[in-house]
Amino acid sequence: MRRVGIVDTTFARYDMARAAVDELKQLCSVKFVRRTVPGIKDLPVEVKRLLEEGCDIVIAFGMPGAAPIDKQCAHEASLGLIWAQLLTNKHVVEVFVFEDEAKSEKELAELAEKRAREHARNVYRLIFKPEELTKRAGTGQREGGPDVGPLRR
Repeated sequence: MRRVGIVDTTFARYDMARAAVDELKQLCSVKFVRRTVPGIKDLPVEVKRLLEEGCDIVIAFGMPGAAPIDKQCAHEASLGLIWAQLLTNKHVVEVFVFEDEAKSEKELAELAEKRAREHARNVYRLIFKPEELTKRAGTGQREGGPDVGPLRR
């Protein structure tokens, strides 16, 4: 049975991991290994541990604040997640929702829910149906928001 790692933070204001697990349970049968860390810069090491401990793929959830320092920390965490992928030759699907992406708390919660679920579908495709991703190449998909569509010549 495939193992999907889930790593989230206590800093986040929405439980995106719950939404992703729920979505994946509707799509397939996998074993989940969930870990929670304090903040976004703690994600890379926990992700790498899960990959080394046998997870086939890991989803990393974070909700950085709106301040410049929060965006810098998110960038640094993202670099760490990339390194974890390169060191293990396994995918890490980064799901970050910035607090300034929505105008209200309700919109932010809806965005977090939708982005988590749409990325969970991408995890399903990466594991079980990679050809579906190929069919979507160049189509302007946007997780959490409206798709923008392909460019036309």
